[in-house]
Amino acid sequence: MKGILGRKLGMTQVFDKNGKLTPVTVIEVGTNVVTQIRTKENDGYEAIQLGFGEKREKLSNKPELGHTKKANTTPKRFLKEIRGVDINNYELGMELHADTFEVGEMVDVTGTSKGKGFQGVIKRHNQSRGPMTHGSHYHRGPGSMGTMRPMRVFKGKKLPGHMGEETITIQNLVIVAVDTLNGCLLVKGNVPGPKKSFVVIRTAVKNPIKKEMEELISYVTEEPVVSETVEDVTDDTKTTEETNESSQEEKVEE
Repeated sequence: MKGILGRKLGMTQVFDKNGKLTPVTVIEVGTNVVTQIRTKENDGYEAIQLGFGEKREKLSNKPELGHTKKANTTPKRFLKEIRGVDINNYELGMELHADTFEVGEMVDVTGTSKGKGFQGVIKRHNQSRGPMTHGSHYHRGPGSMGTMRPMRVFKGKKLPGHMGEETITIQNLVIVAVDTLNGCLLVKGNVPGPKKSFVVIRTAVKNPIKKEMEELISYVTEEPVVSETVEDVTDDTKTTEETNESSQEEKVEE
């Protein structure tokens, strides 16, 4: 088990050598710092705490500054624990990058879904509306509240309320590409949350097998090397001067 924190940048599409199109989500992982190591002796379980995203010291309190100072790093905006890892492979203050994962690995991505605000039962629970004509006075209502007895609404009744902004995990996604230069991961499919939201990428729990991926088409071309050639200007100047002198001599003889 391994994991890393990142920020969702948006979606795009890539092509492989066979021309197959794959929709991917671009996740910026940048540099993750191990800010704390949990041990069974001190905490009762083993885990590592990762920090991602810079945060100004002015916006941090003293406990946050002291916590990150132990790892010899700056305050972080996003902190999360990754359990099930071998803590012997990590050290306090260690940096993790995009090369933590490889192409073809299966991962589970956890994020906070988009908030929809207060919504009715039709949008929130996909219920059907009532007739809109012939004098019907029931259009988008929540429906019956229950039986006459015991004269109350049972728990679990689907009613209007707050929709979205929930912690959601999408399982068994594939790492399509690893961009170590820009510190990004390309994950096949969609990822919960709006753009610029924080996500957690972990090794897939149900299907950790690595898949074989086709090579992607790269549109980056090497710039041609332009050799600088120095022209011999002296010969050209001599020839032009000689032609000018000869033409003047011919005019004088005439």
